[in-house]
Amino acid sequence: MSDALQSAAIEILKMNDRGTYTVPTKGLYPFQWNWDSCLTALGQRHFDPLRALTEIETLFAHQWPCGMVPHIIFHARDDGYFPGPDVWDCRRPVPTSGITQPPVAGFALARLLDHAPELGARARPLVERITAWHRWFHATRDPQASGLVAIIHPWESGRDNSVDWDIPFERVPTNGIAPYTRRDTQHADPAHRPTKEQYDRYIWLVERFRSLGWQTDKLHDASPFQVVDPGFNAILIRSCLDLAALAERMGEQALAQENRAMAERGLSALPALWSEPHGQYLCLDRSTGKLIDSPSSGGLLAAFAPIPPKHVARIAATIDGHGTPFRVASHAPGNEGFDAKRYWRGPVWLVVNYMIADGLARAGARDAANAITQASLDLIHKNGFAEYYDPLTGEGLGGTQFTWTAAMVLEFLSLETV
Repeated sequence: MSDALQSAAIEILKMNDRGTYTVPTKGLYPFQWNWDSCLTALGQRHFDPLRALTEIETLFAHQWPCGMVPHIIFHARDDGYFPGPDVWDCRRPVPTSGITQPPVAGFALARLLDHAPELGARARPLVERITAWHRWFHATRDPQASGLVAIIHPWESGRDNSVDWDIPFERVPTNGIAPYTRRDTQHADPAHRPTKEQYDRYIWLVERFRSLGWQTDKLHDASPFQVVDPGFNAILIRSCLDLAALAERMGEQALAQENRAMAERGLSALPALWSEPHGQYLCLDRSTGKLIDSPSSGGLLAAFAPIPPKHVARIAATIDGHGTPFRVASHAPGNEGFDAKRYWRGPVWLVVNYMIADGLARAGARDAANAITQASLDLIHKNGFAEYYDPLTGEGLGGTQFTWTAAMVLEFLSLETV
């Protein structure tokens, strides 16, 4: 069965391959997405490491001079997605969006080179490029030098319509935006997607940032939505640490030291987001200085970074406490806002499962990690390579033949053989 699953996953990765980049799935997402590509490379490394490196290189070929790596690269014209390049209007040689996504590239590159060290010389320039991105985060998204960075648009988190954003999102207006037609609801059930009101606020923020000429050093303070996401920061911390180790092996001591220093500042600040009553980390609304009472997978994803052992154990117990047949729910069942089928308000996502499981295993919580791995593979056996899944029934939701789901299956299968 594992051989058949492996072959099916590889077939999906090849089917969605566009030569130098991979689309998440045909129709719904026809371009290159930032963290999708980095996580896709983890799957590609199992059958074509050079192609995996090309995936990351293509993404960083479109890094902005300031260091920011955009969340979408519009390589080819396609009217099947909104908002397209004309809405963003970032005026890049190849059109891109003007916001970013979780910085998982350092982790992905390090893991790729662990598997294929012969690619080290070619990958060397990426170490500087990824460091520049990490540096940009701390320069533009942490103006008070707290050690933790903020997102300024829900799309940056990758968890677009999480319950985490409901309260801070209320500060974002919906009036005055240009008329638009969504495309996502033409490809997927509207009941499983973000609402129109949420989309209006998404677009208001895009138009606000566009009016400022996409000056990335101005956008944090200009955004009414400033949230410190523990999962996002854990990804940044882990990527800094993994990139530091990689840079050290390459003899790039200055880059190693810089990345390690950024990670240490983040690790020192992360405990401020811990909630003992919830048994996990919570998001911080930077505008109010208050934690957001919303137990989501973002707070569990903090385990991807080297957090204290007592917090690792609590997070494992919290996941067990969800009581869902399939883990990990993107929002805790039984809590306000939980919706088993609506995108990031309840469903299971294999990429989040993978990072949580990786962090738990790394911290020694192998039983908890194995339970997530098994649940993930059970979902695939039950309902194929969907975009996301109902945590209660396992029903596949959203897009089908999904690239990063297939990539994570290859990673989970490799863990089974270790």
